[in-house]
Amino acid sequence: MEYSKGQLISLVLLRLAIGWHFFYEGMVKVLNPAWTAKAYLLDSGGFAKPFFDWIAFNPSLLAISDFVNAWALTLVGFFLLLGWWVRPAAIAGMLLLGMYYLSHPPFPGIEYLFPIDGNYFIIDKTMVELLALGVLLSFPTSHIIGLERLFKKSKPS
Repeated sequence: MEYSKGQLISLVLLRLAIGWHFFYEGMVKVLNPAWTAKAYLLDSGGFAKPFFDWIAFNPSLLAISDFVNAWALTLVGFFLLLGWWVRPAAIAGMLLLGMYYLSHPPFPGIEYLFPIDGNYFIIDKTMVELLALGVLLSFPTSHIIGLERLFKKSKPS
């Protein structure tokens, strides 16, 4: 697929911005041994609240959830930043963001303990980032600017 220079720059910057966001959020959790998602899970709302409460109140599931959440964020961000395995990273990122959205949907009548920066109705920042990953999935750039380009060129024809 041929992109104009402006399209390519925009898509690469979007990939890098989302990659940095995921990577930083993950590393903050990985490097803090006391971090847990328990309070976040207990603050969930909407129809999926019983599922997130179940995870929060089960120590084994919570430990797995914390580990997977921290490392998935880190690895998704790492691969987006490098431009390597971007399709699987984007899909994994979309799944994570989908879970975050289900745990804290911006629906009328749901009150959360943690402050939310902004006022949302159905579409929030989580959903916007999820959709942006869908754009990156549909318009890949790592074969042009990223490690995938280097690996593609190094393979014999």
